[in-house]
Amino acid sequence: MTHVVIIGAYGSAGAAAARELAPVDGIDLTLIDDGDPGGGLCILKGCMPSKEVLSAGAHRFQARHDERLVGDPPEVDLAATVERKDDHVLGWAEHRREGIHGLTEHEGVEFVHATAEFVDDHTVRAGGRTVDADYVVVATGSTVNPPEIPGIDGVDYMTSADVLDATAFPDSGIVMGFGYIGMELVPYLAEAGGMGLTVIEHDDRPIDEADPAFGDAAREIYEDNWDVEIPTNCHERRLEPTEDGGVRLSVEFDDGREDTYEADQLFCFTGRRPTLDGLGLERTAVSADGEWVRDTMQTVDADHVYAVGDVNGKEPILHVAKEQGVTAAENIRRQEAGSDPQPYENVHHHVIFSGLGVYPFARVGHNEHSARAAGHSVVTATRQASDDGVFKSKDVPEGLAKLVVDAADGTVLGWQGLHYHADSFAKTLQIVVELGLDVREIPDRAYHPTLPENLDGLVRDCVAQLDG
Repeated sequence: MTHVVIIGAYGSAGAAAARELAPVDGIDLTLIDDGDPGGGLCILKGCMPSKEVLSAGAHRFQARHDERLVGDPPEVDLAATVERKDDHVLGWAEHRREGIHGLTEHEGVEFVHATAEFVDDHTVRAGGRTVDADYVVVATGSTVNPPEIPGIDGVDYMTSADVLDATAFPDSGIVMGFGYIGMELVPYLAEAGGMGLTVIEHDDRPIDEADPAFGDAAREIYEDNWDVEIPTNCHERRLEPTEDGGVRLSVEFDDGREDTYEADQLFCFTGRRPTLDGLGLERTAVSADGEWVRDTMQTVDADHVYAVGDVNGKEPILHVAKEQGVTAAENIRRQEAGSDPQPYENVHHHVIFSGLGVYPFARVGHNEHSARAAGHSVVTATRQASDDGVFKSKDVPEGLAKLVVDAADGTVLGWQGLHYHADSFAKTLQIVVELGLDVREIPDRAYHPTLPENLDGLVRDCVAQLDG
């Protein structure tokens, strides 16, 4: 009998691996997690509760933004927003918890609610007992990673988790970190919290993975619609408290200029790091330095130890974590059958719920730069949201979209959208890209809903270039 231990079974990656392995004959499974109430980052402090609070800000923004509506816009009741969010989180966590505990109905599956640590390469200790494992799946997630900036220990800062729980905000703030988390929470702070914000951007524009026009459009949307200033090409150098209890940040620009910004509150959205403290890896052959996990999800130093989800530092995205968990389970079965483990491969598919989710950014597959870097000769088409009447009629005329197609054979290589419902468009484009469809094979026909007319236009524009 093969024994598999999963450390972090409540999280998305661990749960996916557990569901794959629990019904398999010949595998005993020990699921370990010390979470309370259980559920993993996405459910407790990540994508699900964040969308809950963003929606409150989005409703106010759209009411305020629409000139056809008169009168004072409603205020967001932060206490009610947090209360409802917390209630829903408990329900989501209970659903995940029941799902994991329910796996113990399978023969040879047990759950241990405790903190786990390695004793040696094949032994895990949890809840006062030790378990001998043939394979171990580490799915312990990630934790907040504040930057090492002089003075940061002397000022108070709020993380994304703090923002999701906050029922009041001061008048002004400085935001460090303008990646996924910052892009999503900045307009919430401005709209629902009524804050004026200075957002530090290290590069020319936000959204590194997008073609430049998308980052430029995102910055314009933010600065035009909210009390937000986004200085670019600058880097944090020093933090210090102000006499009135606020914060002062000194920055240096790429051209050598220096400046300072002051505000009531500092927000730290500077990313996350793998949660490995206390796991006892030092008592194993596994080192978590550098690229420590292979594409098969096996650790470089030990073929029997897998690391999936945020903990491996590869791609901290929910759907990726789930797919990595499934890959680990499949590769364990391959190892047991004497076959070679297979690498995890996926089509790039990211969504940022920017602009309170009213103007989300989505990318599937290649952008133009990555397509050319991969050796493709391409044709592209770009359409502004304002070019399509349906965006105007819905009072969401901002943003754009771009399609990238292989010039040789017409294969759709990728798409980007920064516009209303771009997150929903992404699923359609995922199918197109994963199936490797020729853009000329995509039907050109009228249908409802009419919002994807933007996509129809992109397709027609690329077809015209190929056939011209």
